[in-house]
Amino acid sequence: MSLILSAVAGVALDAALGEPKRWHPLVGFGKLANRLEQRFNPSGGGWRSHGVSAWCLAVLPFTLLTVLLVQLPWVGWLVQIVALYAALGLRSLDQHAQPVAQALRLGDLPLARQRVGYMVSRRTEDLDATGVARAGTESVLENGSDAVFAALFWFLVAGAPGVVLYRLSNTLDAMWGYRNQRFERFGWAAAKIDDGLNYLPARLVALTYALLGRTALAIRCWQRQAPQWDSPNAGPVMAAGAGALGVSLGGAAVYHGELHQRPELGEGPSPRARDIERAMNLVWGGVLLWLLLMLIVEVCIA
Repeated sequence: MSLILSAVAGVALDAALGEPKRWHPLVGFGKLANRLEQRFNPSGGGWRSHGVSAWCLAVLPFTLLTVLLVQLPWVGWLVQIVALYAALGLRSLDQHAQPVAQALRLGDLPLARQRVGYMVSRRTEDLDATGVARAGTESVLENGSDAVFAALFWFLVAGAPGVVLYRLSNTLDAMWGYRNQRFERFGWAAAKIDDGLNYLPARLVALTYALLGRTALAIRCWQRQAPQWDSPNAGPVMAAGAGALGVSLGGAAVYHGELHQRPELGEGPSPRARDIERAMNLVWGGVLLWLLLMLIVEVCIA
């Protein structure tokens, strides 16, 4: 089975089933990562070298195991599909986003705050309806890049080993990549590796959002606003996404008890409930576009 057909099968499996309800491999990996962090970073005293060692021990054995498994006859193609399915978060993202939009439409602000709190790390208890819609829209755009497109990109580049390497690296960044006293040194490697793995996918995602929305505005916002964002990869994705939707994102937000004054992204009115759904449509449409383009390329090459 070709890699692109395996990608189609993996995406279809995720769209049909969503994340595994039990025994998700990333849950077990998270427990392993916690034990490694306790071993190599006791009381936040680990150095960059300890973070590099812990990252290698967490990621490389599973990646190398996947390299061996995909070589097995009759089993390798199944490993390809299952690896991509386990790494994708397309349906999960949709299942988190739609209830936020629905609660806003019903005027149930407390419920909307609660549901968007499952999607973002900022404080949501004091958000008004616009703040909830902004948080939900931003989360869809950014997580669409991290949890969907980047996984698909590395699968298309290197198959199951590529997507395993990416997803485990991305998970470690989410666990260790904080700029605080505990993780500033130890989590440096996890953060930098994840930045590197997301660099090209993020820019392809920004281009995808632009092509599927208000293209000229999206590209202009990407060029002018992305450099102001503190994340080198989230900036292009969110600026282009906001421009594609024709809404204004960014602004002040409270993270872990601290107020952050974030640059404004996009151009237009503040987002509403429907803009969360429009952002999700960009993600779904982008996945279909990527798969279609890859099928066309494969047919032309064959």
